[in-house]
Amino acid sequence: MKYDLIVIGSGAAGMIAAITAARQDKSVLLLEKLQKLGAKLKATGGGRCNLTNTLENTEFMSKFGREGRFMSSALEQFDHRALMQFFKDLGVETHSPDGFRVFPTTHNAETILNGLIDELQNLNVEIKTSQRAQSLEIENEHVVSITTQDASYQAKHIIIATGGLGYPVLGAEGDGHEMVSALGHKITDLHPAMMPLKTKETWVGNCRADTIAKAELHVDIKKYKKLKATGDLIFTKNGIRGPVVLDFSREITPLLSKFDEVPLLANFVKGKNEEEIREHLKRAQIKNPEFNTLKLLSTLLPSALAQELANLCSVDTSLKFKQLTGSMRAELIKIINATPLTINGHDGFKLAMITRGGVSLKEIEPLTMQSKKIKGLYFCGEVMNLDGPCGGYNLQWSFASGYLAGQLLQ
Repeated sequence: MKYDLIVIGSGAAGMIAAITAARQDKSVLLLEKLQKLGAKLKATGGGRCNLTNTLENTEFMSKFGREGRFMSSALEQFDHRALMQFFKDLGVETHSPDGFRVFPTTHNAETILNGLIDELQNLNVEIKTSQRAQSLEIENEHVVSITTQDASYQAKHIIIATGGLGYPVLGAEGDGHEMVSALGHKITDLHPAMMPLKTKETWVGNCRADTIAKAELHVDIKKYKKLKATGDLIFTKNGIRGPVVLDFSREITPLLSKFDEVPLLANFVKGKNEEEIREHLKRAQIKNPEFNTLKLLSTLLPSALAQELANLCSVDTSLKFKQLTGSMRAELIKIINATPLTINGHDGFKLAMITRGGVSLKEIEPLTMQSKKIKGLYFCGEVMNLDGPCGGYNLQWSFASGYLAGQLLQ
């Protein structure tokens, strides 16, 4: 049987692409290599499914860096409002409890997944699971078929929605990249992103009890000093995690492929500079003259972290702050303002929520998501070289690009 469209991959991008095409009375086949649809979508946001956010398009695109403008056409047609309305029409209500992030009101990703699957079935989209796409056939620079381990399927249009390499247990293996690379498409360097990071410093393992709010991280390499991030941070047994780390890892993992180590400077006191730290400690000492140095520092930092930073300066925290030498006090304030951390590793793609890199955007038409090299071949979602931070950015992009690709605009 020849289809109007075959979609390879049943993530957010693939399912909405199939739905969009089927609503135009196109015959659609959806291929998924796992036994069930939407495995990664089901796990999104810890199972709560942060679908999108309420930023206007211009600001939304800016969060993706210099490549962000590529998504302009997709967002014009399918922004966060359109996405929320789309799910409302499916009977799935969404809301934004904090005014920024958007979730299903159930805060359960299965609600989103079930809504999409029900609509696929209502539209008679043919679904074949346990089908691993292996190769594409091209004739006269136009896609004509896709071959799996079991069969070959013909189509006028094929959409690659296979995702990246993050979370391979949920089906991400880079097979889409391999297929189109064999046809001459450029795949940029692939790096794991949105993941915890490991540090050379071992003292972090003693500070695991506390979340550091509004921590600031800066890359301490001259050429990359503009790279910085702010957000909540959590120490682990051998490194750091938390929202700020998940976001910043998008910048760090590519650097780790260039350097063995990436030095950071961290501020754990909500961005206070040295003068502000000095004034805080002075006021706290006047208010609590009986405090030793540890108790005094604990008015700024969790006590475990305060002790570790003092250890870095060889400070005896049982002494009163005024009993320390002037150079010790200066060194302690300096290290509180800018704590050195050295990133020296990560756990690779197995813990990466997203992939940085993918099919080169220069080879994709942003008005249609169609390949500039092969007619009838489209891309959507994470398979492309475009990724954003935490907060619904990547799912919104997947839905928007899938919606645009599913319109099959020539």
